[in-house]
Amino acid sequence: MQKKRLPAPRASDPVEWPTLALLAGCYLVWSIAVLGGGPIWASVPALAIAVALHGSLTHEAIHGHPFRDPRWNAAAVWPALSVVLPYGRFRDTHLAHHRDALLTDPYDDPESNYLDPAVWTRLPWPVRAVLRANNTLLGRMALGPAIGTGVFLVGDLRLALRDRAVRRAWLAHLPAAAAVLALVAVAPMPFWAYAAGVYLGLSLLRIRTFLEHQAHARARARTVIVEDRGPLALLFLNNNLHVVHHMHPRVPWYRLPAVYAAQRDRYLARNDGYVYRSYGEVFRRYLLAPKDPVPHPLWRRGAAAAPPLPVAAVGSPDEVRG
Repeated sequence: MQKKRLPAPRASDPVEWPTLALLAGCYLVWSIAVLGGGPIWASVPALAIAVALHGSLTHEAIHGHPFRDPRWNAAAVWPALSVVLPYGRFRDTHLAHHRDALLTDPYDDPESNYLDPAVWTRLPWPVRAVLRANNTLLGRMALGPAIGTGVFLVGDLRLALRDRAVRRAWLAHLPAAAAVLALVAVAPMPFWAYAAGVYLGLSLLRIRTFLEHQAHARARARTVIVEDRGPLALLFLNNNLHVVHHMHPRVPWYRLPAVYAAQRDRYLARNDGYVYRSYGEVFRRYLLAPKDPVPHPLWRRGAAAAPPLPVAAVGSPDEVRG
């Protein structure tokens, strides 16, 4: 008997006003946090929320929101609030990640957190210890932004030497980063506080990316559902309903909960029940315990010509973003 396909929901409106309103709110919070002269103890967390929300909105822009014209979408998220991530690099690698048949592949999925087991065995034990710690939720939040940013920047420097598209993305990024840094230079907030807020924002985003995908023999079962409707779901723009997003990437964030609720059982059947009830459950289970091993548990490819550390495993642009 042939399986019925899930009907594709309506994708988007010509202009998505909820997304535009959230963009305006994001930039307002950033401006108050950085330029408002408030106490550091309040400004840094507010900045972190703005940076994390901007990352989620950038993800929306890549998938065609809030406008139908990709140039307008790129312009809407042009300010590089996190400084370290070029929009063009995030766009290209994230769209490559949406090849679901390759999800979790240590080399061909740019957002995989797994390593080739042959590479893992060759790493020095201090590196393996750090990566094991990074596979707990606390470790991912505390160490992940530094690991991801460092490995991503080193990898992109190497790529830029031979890849014109990477160079173009970085050259286009420089004015966006310079504009943000110029504002910070004249703001009451010191640079160290801005760096702390960015780090905390990237740390918040790692709560979402920590378990978005799992190693599984069937590609359809690799993508998670976290049935959370609280503040973190809003911060992540409902991307916690991740299998729905992968199946319908053109559906805007504010429609994902209704799409999921309409056929919940079928989405859970599709991903073989890879589901968590809330982020509270995720924290209880994995704050200090690893969800996965670092080496890919199902990996069988030979690694004779493998690089010493796959950049895709711990330093993709989406890992920098979160």
